[in-house]
Amino acid sequence: MIEKVNKYHPDKVADRIAGALVDYCYTIEERPRCAFEVLLGHGNITINGEASVEIPSEIYTEIIKRIVGKDLSINYYVVAQDIHLSNNQSEEIRVGDNGVFRANYTKEYEEATKTAKEITEHYQRDGKYIFDTKEATICQSGKVDHNLIKEIVKRDIVKINPLGEWEGSEDVDAGCTNRKLGSDQPLSQPNGLHGKDLSKSDVSISIYLALKSKELGIPLETKVSIGDDKVIIENKEILYKDIADYVKEYINSLGGFEKFAEWGIQY
Repeated sequence: MIEKVNKYHPDKVADRIAGALVDYCYTIEERPRCAFEVLLGHGNITINGEASVEIPSEIYTEIIKRIVGKDLSINYYVVAQDIHLSNNQSEEIRVGDNGVFRANYTKEYEEATKTAKEITEHYQRDGKYIFDTKEATICQSGKVDHNLIKEIVKRDIVKINPLGEWEGSEDVDAGCTNRKLGSDQPLSQPNGLHGKDLSKSDVSISIYLALKSKELGIPLETKVSIGDDKVIIENKEILYKDIADYVKEYINSLGGFEKFAEWGIQY
């Protein structure tokens, strides 16, 4: 059973804005240190966090308007990273936080993502979906063609908008960064993926394990401590720098952190 929300869901809009801020930081520094939390809804947006890069107001204002589609009242408060955390990354990229990670690739997750994308190609509005083996619940805002959705979903039972037509967006429901964790990763212990640089283990190791789980065809798990420069996976010692580089290449292949935030981990 898989939950997916599409890229127009308010929580995903928050993730995408946070991802775009991280993308900007990587255009200024090779190894920026940044973490952004975004909360938006009802004409307002708050961005709070830490960054080694100063982001001009015209940059974050343009990002918000481009992704949301209109002007919002902005409360932006981002400060420099704590000096002790910053020193942890001064010589080379190291694990930025403690964490326990488990990943288990399933074809069900991959197919659910593809189906959600296909629905969204037809309805570019707020949507949220549940996919089970024989049943699906499709909540898609605005007017929808029930026959078209059933053709896309291909389940024995397809429930479409059980409460009737509805209007989504951040004007109806507030959105928050990293709230739809189960939608974005096939992990038994989901971790926050969005709005952070690659020193953050919940980004790099979560993505690395998920991709390697599919490649190797087995569940994977590991644990890390802040400051680690090596990670042990399947009894093999791997440099954290190599994990971060591998994940950066994957993020780049998708088009950056903002594009990654649209759907989470994709195969």
